[in-house]
Amino acid sequence: QVQLVESGGGWVQPGGSLRLSCTGSERYNTMGWFRQAQGKEREFVAAIRTGGMKYYADSAKDRFTISRDNAENTVTLQMNSLKPEDTAIYYCAAATESWISSVLRRASAYSNWGQGTQVTVSS
Repeated sequence: QVQLVESGGGWVQPGGSLRLSCTGSERYNTMGWFRQAQGKEREFVAAIRTGGMKYYADSAKDRFTISRDNAENTVTLQMNSLKPEDTAIYYCAAATESWISSVLRRASAYSNWGQGTQVTVSS
């Protein structure tokens, strides 16, 4: 059974940093992060291909950094300069397909999901 196990969520004050990690049970072409705030739809945050190509949502650009360790099947999201509007449940996602950039920003492109980890940014 495919598993994605996340860690690293929590509470932080505005301007602070958090690091999320996700380890998969097998090799994936694309690994990424989505988030879902209360009452809102799940939205794309960042993704990274096996070869290292990275993709970011505008809201994450310049503040978040995605990276991966292919040998360990791990993807990491370093989040800096966090804002209250970053508060959400963050989900790790993984796909074996090689989607074009417009498609890999869609939740429907991923068939493997983690359980989610809460990130709360407040003073």
